[in-house]
Amino acid sequence: MATEHLSPLDLAFWRIESAAHPMHLGALAVLSADGPDAAARAAALLAERCAGLPGLRRRIHDVLLPVGAAVWSPDPDFDPARHVFLADAGAAAAAARTGGSAAAGAAAWADADAVGAARADAVGAARAGAGGTARVDAGGDAARAGAAGADGRAGAAGAGAVDPRAAAGPLMARPLDRTRPPWEAHVLAGPGPDSFAVLFKFHHALADGLGALALAAGLFDREPPFAPGPAVRVPVRPVPAPRGPRAALRRLPGVFASRVHDLGQALEIGAAVARAGLPLGVPDALVAAEPGPGAGAGNRSVAGLALDLDEVNLIRKVAGGTVNDVLIALVAGALRRWLAERGDPLPRGAGPRALIPVSRRRPGAAPGAGNRLSGYLLRLPLAEDDPLRRLYAVRAGMDRNKEAGPARGAGAVALLADHVHPLGHRLGGPLVAQAARLLYDILVTSVPLPGLTFTLGGSTVREVYPLAPLARGQSLAIAVSTYKGTVHYGLVADAAAVPDLAALAGALRAELDAFVREVS
Repeated sequence: MATEHLSPLDLAFWRIESAAHPMHLGALAVLSADGPDAAARAAALLAERCAGLPGLRRRIHDVLLPVGAAVWSPDPDFDPARHVFLADAGAAAAAARTGGSAAAGAAAWADADAVGAARADAVGAARAGAGGTARVDAGGDAARAGAAGADGRAGAAGAGAVDPRAAAGPLMARPLDRTRPPWEAHVLAGPGPDSFAVLFKFHHALADGLGALALAAGLFDREPPFAPGPAVRVPVRPVPAPRGPRAALRRLPGVFASRVHDLGQALEIGAAVARAGLPLGVPDALVAAEPGPGAGAGNRSVAGLALDLDEVNLIRKVAGGTVNDVLIALVAGALRRWLAERGDPLPRGAGPRALIPVSRRRPGAAPGAGNRLSGYLLRLPLAEDDPLRRLYAVRAGMDRNKEAGPARGAGAVALLADHVHPLGHRLGGPLVAQAARLLYDILVTSVPLPGLTFTLGGSTVREVYPLAPLARGQSLAIAVSTYKGTVHYGLVADAAAVPDLAALAGALRAELDAFVREVS
């Protein structure tokens, strides 16, 4: 497996990361457990299967040329025990009771160095394909790694079960180890004795939402649902490229036209960003305090909510628009309801700017690694008190975005990464990270899931909550996916700025109930 340069957008995600603002995506899956050892068996399978996926064995490192660039290359010391972790239920429960802070999480989860220095027999078992996984006990500073065999016992699926969304908060706050392949899988306690959970973390440089889903799917029992079929190869006689000064002159018009197009696109996006306006009138609840110099991992809280897709479709059929329009309108209504319950003033005017990521992959194409993203910028109509009018405003705004296309408009700022030299990404990454609040106020992203039922070692995935990274200066990121007739909202927040994230999840449910009554 040869080295491969990171694309400009992948490199941008790699460079803007900081300890206080890690740039990884997450997905929290809740699975059924057919016995007390289900979690241990799942951890063993994850450790065994990740060793066979080349996309999960690559790490990122800098290169001399071009200056500022980075490449993917195989990790010669790849060890599943450094990526797959089996939580001790008692430690997870203790972390959850503290409120899910990163500091408390440090006592419940082994850091990568501790795992790397753990017992040699477990590491050897992992390298031999026996599925070594890190086992973390309540002591925290004495993390013990063990080979989680099929007959292993895991407290994570037994007594002392906790809400895995609470346990996920400290893990989402902790950056991935940048010297190793940038991903992790944590097997956690489930919400009851008949369940367990798995939190996947993939760095945004590794994949966007669809790409991360394809990587995770390779770890489950069935083949990745996005794997393309075998290519049909047709022998083609290569045509030698013309050479010489005349050939070079003939290529100049095309090169010049391409440069002019790139410059025009950059100017058009820049002008759209300027027209989108500054972050004025943004609710204080959507703003997080800037971390001080040298700040470590911040605090994160995670919440999730499952809603009936049939009820969402009822709203869509009566009021019009797309399912995504309804899901965004529910976010707007829930934010309005939540702010009112907190006693915060409701924003007047156009409302906060939501960044809606958009995939640029061709329909039917395999997701593959890396990022193929653009985005739309949408004002959330929080000032509107009527749910139907909020939906109409969202629908009109999304229709305008779709008419312009994902390559234009203020939400297409990700495309500007293609016009930046690698050295610019390296030197300007921190500045770009600090400018997030100038570009948008909240992230609302949708990750489509295939119409399949995922299983891991025979355990069925019952719920999937996508989790998005949190930009500097912003307190809240919302991701949504649909799985098995259920809409799953995953909420990630700065725990200091949003101590009542569960109330926002409750506001989402209340908003759906009110909307259904409105259209029934």
